[in-house]
Amino acid sequence: MGVSRPPMVADTDRQEERPTSRVRRYGRAASPRAWPWRSGIILSAGRGFRARPMATDQEKRQPADCVERNLTSVVTDLEPRGGDIVSQAEGLTEESARELADAACKKAGIDGRNAELIRIGSNAVFRLGGQIILRIGRERGGFEDARRQVAVARWLADENYPANRVIDIAQPVDASGYPATFWKSVSEKEGYASIAQVAEIIRDLHRLRTPESLGLRAKRPFDEIEERLSDSSNLGRDDEEFLRSRIAELRDSYEGLEFPLTPGVIHGDANIGNVILSRDGSPCLIDLDSFCVGPREWDLVQTALFYERFGWHSAEEYRTFVEVYGFDIMNWRGYETLAGYREISMTLWLAGKATDEAAQEVRKRVAAIRTGGDRRDWAPF
Repeated sequence: MGVSRPPMVADTDRQEERPTSRVRRYGRAASPRAWPWRSGIILSAGRGFRARPMATDQEKRQPADCVERNLTSVVTDLEPRGGDIVSQAEGLTEESARELADAACKKAGIDGRNAELIRIGSNAVFRLGGQIILRIGRERGGFEDARRQVAVARWLADENYPANRVIDIAQPVDASGYPATFWKSVSEKEGYASIAQVAEIIRDLHRLRTPESLGLRAKRPFDEIEERLSDSSNLGRDDEEFLRSRIAELRDSYEGLEFPLTPGVIHGDANIGNVILSRDGSPCLIDLDSFCVGPREWDLVQTALFYERFGWHSAEEYRTFVEVYGFDIMNWRGYETLAGYREISMTLWLAGKATDEAAQEVRKRVAAIRTGGDRRDWAPF
């Protein structure tokens, strides 16, 4: 079956046959390996991992109820009442997150009793009564980003595009200085879309025309990664120096790239972990935090990386992705640069976690990046 080219690809572009040596270089198993979603481990690249029970085949065939994993923020600037609930140095704990959730629900006029804490990661995420998801930013401030995320969600709703929806209230809500946002629950279960549906979701997003009033920022990948490097507490001096040098190499390479796809709106963290099944079984794009304007190739690199280096997609699945979207990023010379960036970004996210387990995993990952070693044993967090 031939690969159709999307309209955003220039007619003059030509794709060369992908060398099989690239796959072998990273030690990918010849037979398909179970990726984290099949084994019940959920990945949000660059934001963290958590374990969940894997749905049975019967459950996957039924209308799915999906947890909004990395749901996006939104809400009103109301003045906080009383003293601070959380000190900046302390960060969110389960107790303080629950206090903030209670404050946010009271301000929004939403029943917060029996709030179920789903996780505390980049955000504290609660389920409210089965139909609403509350997301609280882990750090103070961030209201500008939260407003932008709400605007993105409402724009996508106007476009009838399948993404998670915000509750129709003024958002974001100020919970003692922390942005709190309320979302419609897509489903109570976490079922993931097929790889063909993932490709279709990304392709259709890239066909949308973004209104200038949305105020999306331009993609600045190396500003983002430098900030992560500065916040990394689990890096030894040698590893930090190596990563700084490697990032500089990637920056030089990136600045010389010619992108074959027409730039425009991108999700910024597009991968199978961010396309879940709604109650009626249709796919839904979640985690709108990283929406911006930039090269569309950023939304394709993770699927290729998960196939080529991690073995989380089979060769057949990757071929399906390419056929549905209409472009194979692995045939573009810039793929190695974007893939190398993503690996470091994922590692630096983990390096910001102050645990011995995270530190050990970071050392293993940096060693693999340094030597070109196997990535298939990278543990999810």
